[in-house]
Order: sequence, then C-alpha cells, then structure tokens
Amino acid sequence: MIASFSVTDIGKKRKLNQDFVYASDEPVGNLPNVYVVADGMGGHQAGDYASKCAVETMVREIRSCFEKSPIRILSKAICVANDRVRYKAREDENLAGMGTTVVAATCMGKYLQVANIGDSRLYIINDEIRQVTRDHSLVEEMVRMGGLDRANARNHPDKNIITRAIGAKDTIEIDFFHEELKNGDIVLMCSDGLSNMLEDEEIGRILRGQGTLQERAAKLVEAANNNGGKDNIAVIIIDAFATAKAEE
Repeated sequence: MIASFSVTDIGKKRKLNQDFVYASDEPVGNLPNVYVVADGMGGHQAGDYASKCAVETMVREIRSCFEKSPIRILSKAICVANDRVRYKAREDENLAGMGTTVVAATCMGKYLQVANIGDSRLYIINDEIRQVTRDHSLVEEMVRMGGLDRANARNHPDKNIITRAIGAKDTIEIDFFHEELKNGDIVLMCSDGLSNMLEDEEIGRILRGQGTLQERAAKLVEAANNNGGKDNIAVIIIDAFATAKAEE
C-alpha cells in the first residue's frame, strides 16, 4: 500500500505562502492516487490564489473525468486549471498576471506517471537521487544550450525566471514522464523553495536517513530554512512500497 506525507512552510523571508499541495493515497476519480505541488506567482495575494485555484480545479476535474488514461486525465485537468486561472485573472484586476507551476503525479502499482509545468520538481531517491522533471526556466534553457554550466546555474541571478506556467498563455505545453519504480525508491515532489536551498545530495541524504516520512519531511524543511529559507517550501514524500517494507 502506498504512503505519503505532505507539508508546506512559509520560509524565513516571505510574508505569504504561495505554495499549495494536495496528496491523496486513496483513489480520486479514475486515478488510484493523486499528488500535486504548485508554486504560485503574482503580486499581493495573486500567487497564493493561483496555486490554490489551479490545484483545486485539477482535483475537481480528475474526480469527474471519465477518461482511463492517466496522461489524458492529468492533461485535461491541467488545461482546465489553466483556463480557470486565466479567467480569474481577467475577472479581477488584483489577480492580473498571476500564474503557478504544477508538478503532478500518480502511482499505478510500480509505475509512476508525472506531469510538469514550471520549475517545481519530482525526484526519485534510492542509492542515488535523480531529478525526473526538467525545469522550464531561463537558466535551465541556458544550461541545455551550453551557455551556462550546471555549477554556476544554481546561483544565477535569473534563476527564478520560468518559461512555462499555468495561467501564462491560453494554450499550455505539458511535459510527461513515465517511470518504473523499484522497491526502496522514495519519490519527492517539491517547490524551488526546497531545491534552491539544498543541494540534491543533501536532499538525498536526508531522505535515505532514518525516520518516518513526516520526520524526514520536517528535516528537509528545517534544512532549507537553516540555509536561508528564501522562499516558501513545499514537500510531498511518497513511498509506493510502504506495505512491502512493513512486512519484511
């Protein structure tokens, strides 16, 4: 049986928490489970509205969708969320220009289906830590084109400029990833408030360590805040083989 734990934290520098998470180990519509991290953008309260609106719209759409394919279900949910965020931004001038990243996942037995827009991330951790999603950011594009090396990308001044987001355009381009999980794998979904504050190796070390999912999530948040806590922090940790471990 699958197990998860989710948490958000305002961090040490922000006055508002614009991160929003949803985690259900139980079926939602035709999906066996659903996990979503969203990191909102926008002035005043627009960012926190965008992330909450997008995630709640997605969950509602997933619950009512008749499709069987997880890709089609997630794609439809994200597209409807994009329409909803854009509609609300047009309707209320205080929300104009708002947007949000989204990384969403569902586990079907040992298979993981992932959808991503923006720079929130999904990792798989076992003996090593591996980033599954690819950031939709200006700096990541510079790295891919060879204009910037990975080491310098981490502290680049334009690191927070993202190239895709829910709410940015009428049509949205979604990246999908299909992964086969093996026993011992831990899945981490997070906003950049975590990944910008901690090196991947430190994240992996904490998640490979002792403690419940909740305790390890708390250690991640604490470490990010100890390193500056410059942004809101969102974390979902998923153990797709929790029952198998308990029975060993």
